[in-house]
Amino acid sequence: MTYAAPLSDIRFTLDDLGLLQRVAGLPGCEEVSIGLVDAILEEAGKLAGEVIAPLNATGDVQGASVENGVVRTADGFAEAYRAFTDGGWAGIPFDPDYGGQGLPWLVTVAAMEMFAAANTAWTLCPTLTLGAVELLSTHGSKEQKDIFLPRLVSGEWTGTMNLTEPQAGSDLGALRSKAEPDGDHYRITGQKIFITYGEHDMTDNIVHMVLARTPDAPKGPKGISLFIVPKFLVNTDGSLGQRNDVRCVSLEHKLGIHASPTCVMALGENDGAIGYLVGKENEGLHCMFTMMNNARMNIGISGLAIAERAYQQARDYARDRVQFGPIIQHPDVRRMLMTMRAQTEAMRGFAYEAAAYLDIAKRHPDTDARQAAQTRVDLLIPVVKAWCSDSGVEVASLGIQIHGGMGYIEETGAAQHYRDARIAPIYEGTNGIQAVDLVSRKVLRDGGTAANDYIDSLRSEIKTLKDVDLGAAAQLSTHLSAAVDALARATAWLVENGPGNQALALAGASHYLKLFGIVAGGAAMARAASGAANGLKNGGDHSFYQSKLSTAAFYATQMLPQADALATAITDGGEAVLAIEEDLL
Repeated sequence: MTYAAPLSDIRFTLDDLGLLQRVAGLPGCEEVSIGLVDAILEEAGKLAGEVIAPLNATGDVQGASVENGVVRTADGFAEAYRAFTDGGWAGIPFDPDYGGQGLPWLVTVAAMEMFAAANTAWTLCPTLTLGAVELLSTHGSKEQKDIFLPRLVSGEWTGTMNLTEPQAGSDLGALRSKAEPDGDHYRITGQKIFITYGEHDMTDNIVHMVLARTPDAPKGPKGISLFIVPKFLVNTDGSLGQRNDVRCVSLEHKLGIHASPTCVMALGENDGAIGYLVGKENEGLHCMFTMMNNARMNIGISGLAIAERAYQQARDYARDRVQFGPIIQHPDVRRMLMTMRAQTEAMRGFAYEAAAYLDIAKRHPDTDARQAAQTRVDLLIPVVKAWCSDSGVEVASLGIQIHGGMGYIEETGAAQHYRDARIAPIYEGTNGIQAVDLVSRKVLRDGGTAANDYIDSLRSEIKTLKDVDLGAAAQLSTHLSAAVDALARATAWLVENGPGNQALALAGASHYLKLFGIVAGGAAMARAASGAANGLKNGGDHSFYQSKLSTAAFYATQMLPQADALATAITDGGEAVLAIEEDLL
């Protein structure tokens, strides 16, 4: 049940796939060298493995508790959080003017992968704070930034996202929380549910980002505003003032992430919770999407992280477990382990690529280059979130299967990985919603331009593979080319048929997202194979690089062939999805 940060694999993804080189020359990243990043990742790995990971199983058993609105986290969580903030990990990608380190998001996601793999439930707290900082950095006023950002960036305070209500889950237009103007602030009343780390004992203050309606606001999503609602009000000198009228009334009992307090929050039971408007009235969803997209990226990283953790444990068990010899020798166990390994490495390459595009979108000196990178980020985010989180569940499930009956027993820890992974496809807009977003907003809205630009870029990459000796992965070029053709075929069908029959297009949306993820993962594996071939050519670690080629070959022959079947399900299967009348289902 131990966790060892996969530093060699992470370094390989950053360096041999060329991702670090993409961002190192951007403004503000000139000093981001391989040596510096190695040192950062080494320390992150130590914190993850030595401090955070030992709390994973104990936190799962103990869980969080609430009494009279006071939430206690599991033993050791607060101490681990102090070690995290003392090391400056909360501010890796943020503006040095507010205490951040100004490092690329690419480096941030690498560190966050290790923390999430060590302890998913614990890492949800700093993950949400990353999103809160991103939101305020983008949409907050100067006064709001000066008050809240230094303490959020340092991790002295944490942030939350208060969206969901009992009657308003994915349909945020149905929310009822109210915000009444009162001088320079608002008085907010309402109830929010499923609020991760809405109350805890790891920091002195919690900064809630709350969606609510002002009087006479339009109905639906266009009438939603966003407010900063701190647990404790903040005095002009930055010190904490009186307790705000917001409290946790209960904790949810969940399938997994037991140590992460999932709170039911009551706002305004007395005089109304004091909140401060972010941006303009009725533009709250636009502002909140900044935090949501940040969270979606990080939830995708958590899928990758838990897959890595489950793979490590299953591999080690398979080496030690003897059934007619060590079970790692059995072909079907080898198939499962290779599936876990290949999916994990493909996820890492793809998700890190998206993070590199995010850095380009934020830092590139050319406006057109920034816009092109942001368009690519917008296209990839729903795939990172959904494909990686779905794959994390699949990999964790395979981990249980490799353990056999012992995997179903809690003491081995394999079941916890599966239980903890299962929330990720639901978080931050279910994966079905991510698929709808991908098809309707990212493909149909621009007539497939962004998707086809991505497909063209993959085809250009495939051409470069023909000049590389891929050894064991020699077939990768052929299989990836066929998979890209399948993605192009499905995209063209959606663009042609979607505008006239959206229901038919959306019936295959989840298949399209999975197809997109498999192909994007295949492209990442192609870059990995090329990097490994170059490493071998330059006299690098033969065993390490050869294993990368073998993993790429497995992905090419075992996973990329799924692309054609998924494309057929999209182009030919929609009518079957919609054929049966609702009352017969």
